[in-house]
Amino acid sequence: MTNNETIVALATPNGTGAIGIIRLSGPDAITIAASVFKGKDLTKQPSHTIHFGSIVDGDIILDEVLVSLFIAPRSYTRENVVEISCHGSAYIIESIIKLLIKKGARSAKAGEFTLRAFLNGQLDLSQAEAVADLIASNSKASQQVALQQLRGGFSSQLQSLRDQLVQFASLIELELDFAEEDVEFANRDQLKKLILQINRVIRSLISSFELGNAIKLGVNTVIAGRPNAGKSTLLNALLNEERAIVSHIPGTTRDTIEEVLNINGINFRLIDTAGIREATDAIEQIGVARTMEKINQSAVLVYLFDASQITAEELKSDLESLQKPGITMLAVANKIDLLTTQTNPLPDFRTSGLSDFLPISAKEKLHIDDLKQQIYSAAIKDKLTGDETLVTNIRHLEALQKTEEALARVLDGMDTITSDFLSMDIKQALHYLGEITGAVTTDDLLENIFSKFCIGK
Repeated sequence: MTNNETIVALATPNGTGAIGIIRLSGPDAITIAASVFKGKDLTKQPSHTIHFGSIVDGDIILDEVLVSLFIAPRSYTRENVVEISCHGSAYIIESIIKLLIKKGARSAKAGEFTLRAFLNGQLDLSQAEAVADLIASNSKASQQVALQQLRGGFSSQLQSLRDQLVQFASLIELELDFAEEDVEFANRDQLKKLILQINRVIRSLISSFELGNAIKLGVNTVIAGRPNAGKSTLLNALLNEERAIVSHIPGTTRDTIEEVLNINGINFRLIDTAGIREATDAIEQIGVARTMEKINQSAVLVYLFDASQITAEELKSDLESLQKPGITMLAVANKIDLLTTQTNPLPDFRTSGLSDFLPISAKEKLHIDDLKQQIYSAAIKDKLTGDETLVTNIRHLEALQKTEEALARVLDGMDTITSDFLSMDIKQALHYLGEITGAVTTDDLLENIFSKFCIGK
């Protein structure tokens, strides 16, 4: 991979808008921009300045623009960078880019600006990936997690671990040079203490993935229950809009309906499902099967039951059939507006084994805010404090797991294997840690990561 070419791309979204920003990066970025700019001589201007003028193709004025200059190494890519702010006409943007290509630039590939930032040492690999996460963030929490990683919180933590391991690896390598003299430079007790300390940090990072991934992608939250329990009405109440068709006829919902609800900065992917019962036809049977599939994929299950109709025995049967490992279930008693008289009180469901449930009325929107907070607590609880490092990338998770396995081999063999094998296991751990930050890379890895970026970033 070489950076001797100057690249160009539209940095703002495609389509007509008020403004479009065209980005150039590379050794000839300023020279190329200056060759088509009518105004001040851009080659003689200082970095971080903005200049008004026109983009011209010979005698033809294409547009009046603002040109921003960033002279290497004080730029996003650490190369010369020029950003041309023009009017957002698709024709104007295309004409300017074609002109810049004619003058010596080439079209940038997806993610190539950020790739150059990584190759030039402006960002490490995990920070570069955080750029894509930041662009894709769709909630306050996902934005904060991506921003924390972009600022290097994750990287600095890993680098500290890696530096300590490198020191011990160097001492063990030194032992190999004096193998015949049977000397020990790396204190095994100190090495064991260090590995146990590193493993605690790595396990904490690995365990953070479940929360980090949920914040990044949204928390799968399924609303399930018997037909006519009010699931679609509850979905509408949570969203505060008429999203699902509501009917008193059981079995109205035949397929899943998915919508996003933001609670306290976290996106929850609400899934309204078909009622769970013995299906009366083939279509309903498919709907019930999809319900069970969605339940198995959920992080939070809102089990909704009609408090005015269900018996304790039926409730107990439902709870036992729906309880799944790794899924937090919230029991919600609906239609309490029908149970407000002394002659028709809220039943005692304790014989079903249910000790705690939230009474609501989806129709009257009673206690809906309380339910939202319970959904939030079920998924997040006190896990999110704002300054912790969360793993959100499956590539990082796999590298951490492999690091943990390599360090386990070091611990297992510390008293039984020779220094050369011990050194190999430590190098394996260093390799996997290095893959996360980009200290260890391959062209295939970089192409796979940056090809998922948008063009212009």
